[in-house]
Amino acid sequence: MRFALDALLADVPAEQVAEARGFYRSRAAGRGPGTPEELKAARAKRAGSHAADPSVVEATVEGAKGRVPIRIFTPAGGPPRGVYLDIHGGGFYMGSAAEGDGRNRALADARQLAVVSVDYRLAPEHPWPAAPDDCEAAALWLVEEADARFGTSRLAIGGSSAGATLALATLLRLRDRGAVGRFTGAALQFGAYDLSARTPAGRRIADEYFIRAYSGHAEDRTAPDISPVYGVLRGLPPTLLIIGSADVLLEDNLALAGRLSAAGNDVELRVYPESPHGFTGHPTAMARTALTGVDSWLQDRMAQPQAVAPGP
Repeated sequence: MRFALDALLADVPAEQVAEARGFYRSRAAGRGPGTPEELKAARAKRAGSHAADPSVVEATVEGAKGRVPIRIFTPAGGPPRGVYLDIHGGGFYMGSAAEGDGRNRALADARQLAVVSVDYRLAPEHPWPAAPDDCEAAALWLVEEADARFGTSRLAIGGSSAGATLALATLLRLRDRGAVGRFTGAALQFGAYDLSARTPAGRRIADEYFIRAYSGHAEDRTAPDISPVYGVLRGLPPTLLIIGSADVLLEDNLALAGRLSAAGNDVELRVYPESPHGFTGHPTAMARTALTGVDSWLQDRMAQPQAVAPGP
């Protein structure tokens, strides 16, 4: 068997690759906050940087430690064909559901989906397991209420960066509860799946402050609820993994794809050339192509016959 990264690259036009290469050459590499002081400053800078969509519905669901805020978008063109649960990124310590309003409104209208986004609690004020507790609460609410609220019980889940990590941790929790069968797919963009620094991939981010802020207190960071790559991965819905070839998390995503496949799951890996971490949020044609691909994949998953996933 021949295994080469080139064989895994998404098929995108050469001009998009050239544009991305030029864009990233001229752009200073980003980095997340590395201290509590930097985190405070970064949060202050991002506060108020988004405008709430006037058609969003703000609600709450019951969580382990109180009410969990959610934001709901329904398609303008008719009843939804399914419901997508979106979990925002931000290193577990930044970001908000509202920052995804523009993307979620566009997804709802373009693909005839309801979109629910979760404002989970952030570290370090609320370290693990606060965030997965809140995401699980939102997912269980959808399992119980989607049919009555939206007229459909077809669900999908996804997120980017920390949001992808939390989406997978949420699916593992639901699978263990026997409640994962409503989910027809998971679209995971450049997640971090080993926060323990035990794998070669995990060691590449071992010194990042976000890991200490989120899970530094945990006795065992190989717990699947923190580092999903260590989990028993059987019985999960079809999964789409999106990652850039220049992402520090590339090896992490390759490892997860292998483990998901070895566990008998349907997994598709798309590696986008010349693309670093977070590339789908950048103003490039490559990003637009990747996001269109995610949207189409979700729409296709909602149209597939629904089957209850097997247990662990």
